[in-house]
Amino acid sequence: MRLIQVAQQAHDLQRAAAFYTKLTGVEPTAVFDPPGLLFFDLDGVRLLLERGAPSSVLYLEVDDVGSTVRTLQDGGVEIVAAPHVIFHHADGKLGPAGTDEWMAFIKDSEGNTVGLVSRLSPAVVQVPPPD
Repeated sequence: MRLIQVAQQAHDLQRAAAFYTKLTGVEPTAVFDPPGLLFFDLDGVRLLLERGAPSSVLYLEVDDVGSTVRTLQDGGVEIVAAPHVIFHHADGKLGPAGTDEWMAFIKDSEGNTVGLVSRLSPAVVQVPPPD
């Protein structure tokens, strides 16, 4: 079994399309409006932005959470929580052994919380964005 699709609430599909295209670097795969559906393909998992969907928290992997957050903040995106280590992967059960899992949280264009995740060597220091 594998995850095939995740739905997220989007009130304004055009605004959400612009936000998620910039965030993911991927163009929308399909738009059906009406009824209000916008799809992205994220490495084989469909991200559905839908007017009628409930809000959820998406966690997206990025190469460098610190630089990603700085870029987003410079673009006016609200930062909910600055980059911080949440876990050290000692045994490899949830991520590559010997890495630290860094997370930050932002608000998307629709007011939903999005988690940004990087798994980095402990030697890599993430600098939080300026306040």
